[in-house]
Amino acid sequence: MKKILVVGGAGYIGSHMCKKLSESGYLPIVLDDLSRGHAQAVKWGSLVKGNMDDKELLSQLFTDNRISAVMHFAAYINVGESVTDPVLYYRNNVGSTVTLLKGMIDHGVKNFIFSSTAAVYGEPLDNPIFETHQCVPVNPYGRSKLMVEAVLKDFSEAYGLNYISLRYFNAAGADPDGEIGEDHDPETHIIPLVLKTALGQRKQVNVFGDDYPTRDGTCVRDYIHIYDLASAHLLALEGLLNGLSGGKYNLGNGVGYTVKEIIDVSQNVTGEMIPSKVVSRRPGDPATLIGSGDKAIKELGWKPRFADLETIIETAWGWHKKHPEGYNT
Repeated sequence: MKKILVVGGAGYIGSHMCKKLSESGYLPIVLDDLSRGHAQAVKWGSLVKGNMDDKELLSQLFTDNRISAVMHFAAYINVGESVTDPVLYYRNNVGSTVTLLKGMIDHGVKNFIFSSTAAVYGEPLDNPIFETHQCVPVNPYGRSKLMVEAVLKDFSEAYGLNYISLRYFNAAGADPDGEIGEDHDPETHIIPLVLKTALGQRKQVNVFGDDYPTRDGTCVRDYIHIYDLASAHLLALEGLLNGLSGGKYNLGNGVGYTVKEIIDVSQNVTGEMIPSKVVSRRPGDPATLIGSGDKAIKELGWKPRFADLETIIETAWGWHKKHPEGYNT
């Protein structure tokens, strides 16, 4: 069994990735400091508690294990926090990632899958967004991811690193089997916030503006199911292991849903009334963000399985209903 080091494997996306790897015949090894992840989410493979900035720990991991590839899900992702505390984001998302990459190169591990983001594009000039769109991120989070992409290009040219950078839009949903799901503290993603309101854990859902040039005045976003996200990462991994030259790929369904549609569909799925309140716009929120996944479909053979909003919310609701307090339930 090929060993895959999953950095940040105790988090939302990383844990789903570990399940997918295990089901596909790989042995995941999770490296996570648990500052934002959950030990209970590590159900597939072993957990090594530690940080990717720990040079000695990395050296031990790479020495003791024949690692075929590294998958990186350990970035901080809160846009608002990146604005108020950019040091945290540049230190972890960029600095610690360079330490991880240096450890890989030193030990001859050449295959790397990077969890990037559509935030590298900034304000969209058109929709859907293709990989050729200009990259002008508007916050430190997006800038930190774009910096790492530049580092990866340099490491590829200098050290022969093979990498694929996956720029995805809004990860959503939960494991269809209900074994793992989304549990952030604080929670900032719209679907879990809506479902927590359905559970009575929140008074209302705040809708940040209803005067955008969209079909109902609220922002439109492209949501991608966590299962489909993990499937794309697996295809990227297998591509690299089989000699794919690497590159950058969007992961999006090419379809957008409004905030009001999220609330309406959630009410249908849960059978609960979900109170909402329109509040002021958030600075820098584009009206519409939709990503084209055509390149990943064509070159990686990706086939999204859970693209419709109702299915995405149904799987998320299954998790939140059984785990109202997340992994502490």
